[in-house]
Amino acid sequence: MKTFSFGALVLTAGITGLLSFGFLAAAIGSEYWYIIKVNQTDVGDFDSHSGLWRIHEGGEVYSFTAEPASSNYTEIEKHMLHMHSMIVVLLPLSLVLLVLGGICGLVSSLARSPVLLTGAASYFLVCSLLTLSGVSLYISYSQAAVDETERLVGAERLAQVCTSYGWSLGLAWLSCGLEVLTGLLLLLAARTARRQHGHQGHHTVA
Repeated sequence: MKTFSFGALVLTAGITGLLSFGFLAAAIGSEYWYIIKVNQTDVGDFDSHSGLWRIHEGGEVYSFTAEPASSNYTEIEKHMLHMHSMIVVLLPLSLVLLVLGGICGLVSSLARSPVLLTGAASYFLVCSLLTLSGVSLYISYSQAAVDETERLVGAERLAQVCTSYGWSLGLAWLSCGLEVLTGLLLLLAARTARRQHGHQGHHTVA
């Protein structure tokens, strides 16, 4: 492959890496992961949307807070609290690791080292697994919350309630896909650098 092919690969990987970081940061900071709309006009404004840290219901804002272990929670509620705690650790951790992965990718690209590029690619793939785990856990958490609410209030009262995932979750999914793409591009760049080193070795021997 030509030299500019390697440059195009690492440049594209840099762009996708930056986009993945930006989308995940926007997802974590925004509050439209889950949207609830109540199709009743005579009960007031109970529409709500929530993020990882707060819930907006009507004109009120509620924060997720860690309650003491001695609180009178059911086993299901305790399980949901643990799930939420894991979510707010996994996704910010993935965001921090993306920054370190970007630095590793930049250094390995400048060095044109196949080993370093492969390591950086593996690093981004690990980040994508963390993001995927956090997003998947959020979906499981949301479904568990709906199931518990239905158990407590009954399916009839939930018939007028429409629930959906918001654009914040979509950004997190998009970030996960871009992390995978960044890792694959760096793997291709490592392969290209390895071939170029091989060609240079043949020329030296000749």
